[in-house]
Amino acid sequence: MASFTLFHLSITIIFLHVLVSATPSSSLSEQLSIPTHFLDFAKKSETFDWMVKIRRKIHEYPELLYEEYKTSELIRAELDKLGISYKHPVAETGVIGYIGTGNAPFVALRADMDALPMQEMVEWEHKSKVPGKMHACGHDAHVTMLLGAAKILKHHEKDIQGTIVLVFQPAEEGGAGAKRIIESGALENVSAIFGLHVMPYIRVGEVASRSGAMMAASGRFEATITGKGGHAAIPQHSVDPILAASNVIISLQHLVSRESDPLDSQVVTVAKFQGGDAFNVIPDSVTIGGTFRAFSKESFNHLKQRIEEKLPKVDS
Repeated sequence: MASFTLFHLSITIIFLHVLVSATPSSSLSEQLSIPTHFLDFAKKSETFDWMVKIRRKIHEYPELLYEEYKTSELIRAELDKLGISYKHPVAETGVIGYIGTGNAPFVALRADMDALPMQEMVEWEHKSKVPGKMHACGHDAHVTMLLGAAKILKHHEKDIQGTIVLVFQPAEEGGAGAKRIIESGALENVSAIFGLHVMPYIRVGEVASRSGAMMAASGRFEATITGKGGHAAIPQHSVDPILAASNVIISLQHLVSRESDPLDSQVVTVAKFQGGDAFNVIPDSVTIGGTFRAFSKESFNHLKQRIEEKLPKVDS
């Protein structure tokens, strides 16, 4: 549990340097002393225990995109206890909080809220209590980290020479929640925004970053390929949609391996293949689906166009 506390604490310290440095009257010693205060406050057992309790509660009751009502309610309840003002609803279930002077510069901290439609298989005391849903991507930790940062920042609000905007974003898992937050106008005055993501391959207590892009834009696709079903022993009397779908999948894999620049990272993955119920019956149709990802807008749009060209057309 210490890892997610330290993750957002490190980001919080970065903001504080940015905000304090924006004030000409701040001395170097004042700038350097503030992170120490933050760390001392964060190391208190009551802060740590409070964050663990919140994370476990969110984990037990995961909610899918635009259904984050209980999560949003929990966030607002904690912000109320901390005396932090906020706007709600934003983008249906989102919450936007404010700490600081109310004046520029405005720096935002962002965390996503939604879970995934997956069954949690690990047996532990705080496993998901909602069948078929779980926080498999770590957004429960993200919300907890942002609340933890909010608690620390609120406690040191007098040191903030500007305004920190807390962005609790819904629908990261394919629901364009970030786009709707932007369209709401909640980030109009924001000059910088920081986010993070938990990673299983980063050791506990470490925070990793680098210049340039780290996480790609993602899209998804789905297509139903219809043939003519029949008995597997006489395939010549059928039009096999499984074979046709297999050819489509191989064709999709060529988009990256044979059409894309090796130095321009792109991914096409077919993760869904559904069709047929028996080992000796050719089905009438097969449904395939998957995801595609790229770092640049140009590559993303090109990949999207080529996938559409490869998938079977739907008769109007």
